[in-house]
Amino acid sequence: MVLNIQHKAYELVIFDWDGTLMDTIGKIVSCMQNVAQELILPIPSEQQIRDVIGLSLPKIMPILFAEHQNHEQIIDCYRRHHVANLHPTPLFEGVESLIRSLHAGGYQLAVATGKGREGLDNVLARTGLGQYFHATRCADDAESKPHPEMLFSLLTHFDVAADRAIMIGDSIHDLTMAKNAGMASIGVSYGAHNQSKLQALNPRAIVDKPLAIRDYL
Repeated sequence: MVLNIQHKAYELVIFDWDGTLMDTIGKIVSCMQNVAQELILPIPSEQQIRDVIGLSLPKIMPILFAEHQNHEQIIDCYRRHHVANLHPTPLFEGVESLIRSLHAGGYQLAVATGKGREGLDNVLARTGLGQYFHATRCADDAESKPHPEMLFSLLTHFDVAADRAIMIGDSIHDLTMAKNAGMASIGVSYGAHNQSKLQALNPRAIVDKPLAIRDYL
């Protein structure tokens, strides 16, 4: 499906990655809980972990493991578990079709994620989606969400005004970042946070499947 670019509400469409394009929530939860077990720390619940997904690791660790002072040790441990963990992380159904159709329709596409650069580049290459994104920003490039630095950087890169761009994400951190940047947002309800949490940030829409995003662009 090629979209009619004459009636685009937005020029620039910015996606979160984890929980929005790729089903990584289960792996992240598993790795965080394995870290706690290895370091003999209180094991955070699945909901506690979901609530911090989207933040950068240096922001996450003091929240989940406040009693442990060496957060760099925890980050190193998490990265080790993340590499070794074989939990499947497929793209959500419809994501590849969505990205291809937006690209063919003339949209400028970008990623703004709490992932590190190495991890982001790896999944862009592994999924084959890297060719469709014109720019990416990650936790190594800017302040963690919900600070709007990633979005400001992308707006500058594309020379696009905030009202001509939209952020799409699965967490309140994504939608808060968009609000802090003066940008519209779309929430997806199949990731880290449910519809009621996302609705509090007044997104333009909340969708329950990736292909529904096209209806609001």
